[in-house]
Amino acid sequence: MDVLHKISFWLLVIGGLNWLLYVLGWEVGGVLLGGMDAMLAQVVYVVVGLAALFEVFYFFKK
Repeated sequence: MDVLHKISFWLLVIGGLNWLLYVLGWEVGGVLLGGMDAMLAQVVYVVVGLAALFEVFYFFKK
């Protein structure tokens, strides 16, 4: 695994756990990043989304 793959994998794990906690009623990501509408939160969500796209392409490349 290369470094970019490892980083994107862990971003997806953290993002997935964040969504699980959100469904259970805990807004950990929003609280830590200043709320769901905060600029930092939006940047983090975009980065996690880009990591997901990278992992999809990485998966089909192999």
